Amino acid sequence: MKVVELTALHVAIPLKRAIRHASHTRTSTDNLIVRCVLADGTEGYGEGVPRDYVTGETLDSSIHLLKQSKLPSQLENCQDFTQVVHLAERLKLAGVPEDERGCNGNAARCAVELALLDAFGRRFGEPLWSVTRLLAPELYQMLAEVRYSGVITSARGLKARLVAWGMRLYGFQQIKVKVGINGQDDIKRLKTIRGAVGDQMDLRVDANEAWTLDDAIEQVRALESFNITSVEQPMPHAEIKSFGELRRQAKTPIMLDESLCSLHDAELAVEHKACDLFNLRLSKCGGFIPSLRLMQFAGQHNVGCQLGCQVGETALLSAAGRHFATSVRGLRYLEGSYDRHLVREALGLEDVTFQRGGLARALVGPGLGVTVNSDALERVTVRKEALLG
Repeated sequence: MKVVELTALHVAIPLKRAIRHASHTRTSTDNLIVRCVLADGTEGYGEGVPRDYVTGETLDSSIHLLKQSKLPSQLENCQDFTQVVHLAERLKLAGVPEDERGCNGNAARCAVELALLDAFGRRFGEPLWSVTRLLAPELYQMLAEVRYSGVITSARGLKARLVAWGMRLYGFQQIKVKVGINGQDDIKRLKTIRGAVGDQMDLRVDANEAWTLDDAIEQVRALESFNITSVEQPMPHAEIKSFGELRRQAKTPIMLDESLCSLHDAELAVEHKACDLFNLRLSKCGGFIPSLRLMQFAGQHNVGCQLGCQVGETALLSAAGRHFATSVRGLRYLEGSYDRHLVREALGLEDVTFQRGGLARALVGPGLGVTVNSDALERVTVRKEALLG
């Protein structure tokens, strides 16, 4: 079975509320959707979320890269799903000048990879989680249900207290709080939030590269009084060699996010003893398979992992994340599946949003296990570019 059509779509979707953190404020999302059609008419879809402040990608650069990548020559005929998985792992986009980290095409690669795995998964009756079983059997498990974390972004004062109370009442067991936002008092905010959620709530923080080394040491030490369980990306990636010093000065585990986008990044992090945890986000890391490989690398070097998400993911990436979450053992925290709570235009006919307490069921259908709402997709599509066919 061969791929006969491949199309890149730029979709623009407003968010239900503004999402603010130390690096960016977002009221809408511009995502890359790839549609794959097989010779028998089977369709599959994949998604990537290019963010220039994370992997250096934009929608325009992503589509341009896909058009330069000689994809048709890589899409060989496949007779079973195992062949498809190996084809997807070999998928390589054109090189990007001065991309030493090897991440400037990750969102684009993720969208193509997921589209292929979705289409062929439907054709051969295989769910996306089968990829874990085939490529990383030592990580493979099958959970019927997983639990996602909540997140508090820029709320402060009474609003922070009310949001924290709401999350506690909703049944979340883990909450991440965005810190390092200009003009906000993190100590005061964490005191308010910890008081609202109680001592038993697992509370962690994410600074989105906000601090210098000296600031990070001071802030982390102060925040440790609120029994936080990790600090995500406290400093810019350019300061990766300084993360080891922060780890020596602080008691709380350090997690990399913007500094963990590729195997090159992971190797650099281990070399400099920069962290205790990796934040794996499928789009940021290049897809389901590269994220699996990073999980394997982390296990070999005694580094823990979180499954993260990109702000504004639609049902497609949410579904891919669900397959990862329910089939990969050892994930410390889970983020994602905010669909109904965040995006104004749902692209999936099925609702994959987490339920009360952050609980979410495994997806069992073939491919991604969600059906694209073609009318909704057409409404939000800004641009289409043929990559094949």
